[in-house]
Amino acid sequence: MPGERLTRQDRREIAAGLRDGLTYAAVARRLGRSTSTVTREVMRNGGPTGYLADQAHQASQRRKRRTPATVASPAAGGVDLGGRDPRIVAEVTARTTELFVRTGMRPMAARVLAALLTTDSGSLSSAELVRRLRVSPAAVSKAVGVLETMGVIQRQRDPHRRAERYAIGDDVWFRAVMASTRIDAEIAAASARHAQALDPATPAGARLDNLSQFLHHVSEDLVRSAEHWRQVFLVRRAEE
Repeated sequence: MPGERLTRQDRREIAAGLRDGLTYAAVARRLGRSTSTVTREVMRNGGPTGYLADQAHQASQRRKRRTPATVASPAAGGVDLGGRDPRIVAEVTARTTELFVRTGMRPMAARVLAALLTTDSGSLSSAELVRRLRVSPAAVSKAVGVLETMGVIQRQRDPHRRAERYAIGDDVWFRAVMASTRIDAEIAAASARHAQALDPATPAGARLDNLSQFLHHVSEDLVRSAEHWRQVFLVRRAEE
């Protein structure tokens, strides 16, 4: 079974698993396939909310008729993998993508972030992402916009080409935590105002006041912790 092409029944099982709310890993175990196989299949055919088994199978048959006998590894996509086995890179990337999707991240944004994380340089151009993920430039552009809004990637000008690269820094999680705490701080401030508007002595007002205080204290703790560990890791890298 592993290594063979997905059948129409396989795809119907995948669709059924998605409807049941199963993770890609759970669907893969049910089929006896790798998680990366299921992840690529779903992402290539509408994502977890738009996957249709029969349409996906028809699209696969069309690609099969057009594809030459020798196909480049989907994990490579023209990107230097540091001599690693492309299948291992694909598996790690797929599992990382699935974890990000489970946190609520949009599937394409999760794929782009996972691709950047599993690249030694930590940066890829739009063209490289298109080749590696086998998606349209528009899909990459939209995903990059989402990740920029989250503060986890940055645009860099390629000094050798007239093109931009998208990079993920060593302090990506620090920036992600800080972005999250800013949102929590806004919610806390709004909840405090709303508690006063509804009267803190009422059940609804008290509930909003408690929410405000909880988020305020948690956000402060997270910021202190994030700043502390960022400094620890900066010192550690400087000593290496």
